[in-house]
Amino acid sequence: MTPVILAVEDEPAILELLKVNLVDAGYEVLTALDAESAEQQLKDVLPDLVLLDWMLPGRTGLDWARTLRANARTRELPIIMLTARADEADKVAGLEAWVDDYVTKPFSPRELKARIKAVLRRRAPEAAQEPLEVGPLKLDPGTHRVTAHGAAVALGPTEFRLLRFFLARPERVHTRMQLLDQVWGDHVYIEERTVDVHIRRLRLALEPFGHAGMIETVRGTGYRLAAPR
Repeated sequence: MTPVILAVEDEPAILELLKVNLVDAGYEVLTALDAESAEQQLKDVLPDLVLLDWMLPGRTGLDWARTLRANARTRELPIIMLTARADEADKVAGLEAWVDDYVTKPFSPRELKARIKAVLRRRAPEAAQEPLEVGPLKLDPGTHRVTAHGAAVALGPTEFRLLRFFLARPERVHTRMQLLDQVWGDHVYIEERTVDVHIRRLRLALEPFGHAGMIETVRGTGYRLAAPR
């Protein structure tokens, strides 16, 4: 699944440059010229990261960042602030709005891509497009391959996304609703028990390798991936 970045910038030339470079880096890019347009985009899809210009027309990027952090649906959304304001007080204001990083204009595309990768690695590891490994299981999002002790594991697309999510967060417990939101998407309306069906399929795929037990059921809560002990 290609990571999605929402770029919010009021200068069309800069916005187009951002889009070209991010698409070239392997991201899907949504664009908006102001906070109001970006808000509309978020109603349809929740991106993996937001690139947000500080000085937007009307509502500032800083103000909108505070709104995102106050909303339960967007509270954990990684945000990188883009700005020409380099004063220490401005940086403090950005960090106090709980943005994840602060990039001062002008910046090189190479630097920005490195910052994006670093933030995704911290906040949304499965979106960083880097190999994930826990115990004998290894998943490479670039080649879309999963191996156990080096042997190929055959997974359907949903089971692949589910395992990628678990491998990025080993030992953490996730409710069925959290898994639906993060793996299926927050605008997909299906029964929570659908998660159980795909967990069962994932375990069946891992069973020949002796690792079905790595996907643990936490009674009354949900599921987690545990490293072999």
